[in-house]
Amino acid sequence: MSTVRTTDAVLACGEVRTCLLPTREAVDEQVAERLLRLRADERVRLSRRPNRYAVSPDVLTGVDCRLPTAGGSRVRAVGTVTARAALVEGRVLQATAYFSAPAAGPDRRRPWGWYLVRPGVLVPVGRVTPKAVVEGFLTRHQQDELDVGSIAEGQLSRISRLLLDSFDPPLTTIDTRVRWAASPAPDGEGPSLRFTVADDGLRTLELRLPPGTAPAATAALCEDLALHDWLLTTVVDKLDGLRLGAADDEAALKVLRPLVDHLLHLWLPRARVEPSLESLWDGLEKEPGFSRQWETLVRRIRDQLLLQAIRTQRDALGSSLTTQ
Repeated sequence: MSTVRTTDAVLACGEVRTCLLPTREAVDEQVAERLLRLRADERVRLSRRPNRYAVSPDVLTGVDCRLPTAGGSRVRAVGTVTARAALVEGRVLQATAYFSAPAAGPDRRRPWGWYLVRPGVLVPVGRVTPKAVVEGFLTRHQQDELDVGSIAEGQLSRISRLLLDSFDPPLTTIDTRVRWAASPAPDGEGPSLRFTVADDGLRTLELRLPPGTAPAATAALCEDLALHDWLLTTVVDKLDGLRLGAADDEAALKVLRPLVDHLLHLWLPRARVEPSLESLWDGLEKEPGFSRQWETLVRRIRDQLLLQAIRTQRDALGSSLTTQ
């Protein structure tokens, strides 16, 4: 096989890592641009509608290693992994690393220049079974196999080192990882996804997408899902076991106020998802019901703040009447 085109890709895989930016306050556009300038030759892209969003230029990492496969068969791939980082409302930081791959490549390794003109593509040496790579990528990671999560984590660490007041966030949160793999949907079938929550902040996402879907569009969809899963995870974690009542008002307020100040306004699903992929959100709205759960949590938080305000006002009125 003498040539491999990006359009020959039969799968795309990646990982999104999401965390709270370790600063006390959300950063402005100027700081966001400085943090995300991962390459000197390209600008950071900024957007203010429908919310503030900044995304870094793409950074390519060359790899020559085994692909994870179901069954552990040895499949070598060579090429580059695309990585980027983004800031949502100057508050939530995400890093993504991903690649696409064709079903077959040259029988022997080519010089690096041959791979560099195919950015974001990992070309197998020989042939690969797409289903085996998808299953292996989502379920097994051995030490000598490709680990795109470590590439994404490297971008997060690089950005964190630039922060003067890092590690002083207004609340502690759980970092999450969404590991995803996408392949074309069979003829006659629409797009679909299977979302699984695993331990230690790991989620897996298996996608069936319209043939020809750009890997960058798939990555944007997964970033959107990862952001909203992280928001749900964070708020649920903070409310779990929170004692509510007059005697615990001060302690509860220390938990509830940062959620209102920093997170509740960030819920905006499908904000930057390709129109052809928006229907995939419908499945998450039905089961497990992302927005329905979020709205319930938001009402609970606001109801508790309202009750605390009523109790405070009542106590202040009672104190005033006592002193008269």
